[in-house]
Amino acid sequence: MPHHAPAARLGRRIPHPRPAAAAGRAAAPSRRILPVHTAFAELLLAVLSGERPVHSMLGLASGEAYEQLVRLAPNAPRHRSFGPRPALRRCAAQPGGTDGTALEVFASLAAGPRVRALAFRLERGPDDRWRCAAVELDGLGPLTSAHSYDGP
Repeated sequence: MPHHAPAARLGRRIPHPRPAAAAGRAAAPSRRILPVHTAFAELLLAVLSGERPVHSMLGLASGEAYEQLVRLAPNAPRHRSFGPRPALRRCAAQPGGTDGTALEVFASLAAGPRVRALAFRLERGPDDRWRCAAVELDGLGPLTSAHSYDGP
């Protein structure tokens, strides 16, 4: 199975730490589920900030959305630019059609003292998997600071 994204981030269960039991035994981890639009927002944030390479979205993005990510992502994958790590502040989705096969998603990102906007569209394919069909960043330039990684 190719490694596209952590399975837990795509709407599947992920472990959530729980305080240890009073008797000194470790409690079993509880599970929480991320909504699919939040999981995709986290993945897109990691790609746009340079923490993950663009090719980690293969199979999770349509051809056009993948090309948009190539243009928006930093040139040196997996080498973040200087400055604070961008963080997802808010993420919400609205149905993109009457048949329930699309979601229009918007998110606000904190990038240091700035707040940035991210919008994307998710479409459910015939295989019942969600894929990113379009990505837009607010047009203010790279997500991280202007200092970029120049290599060793």
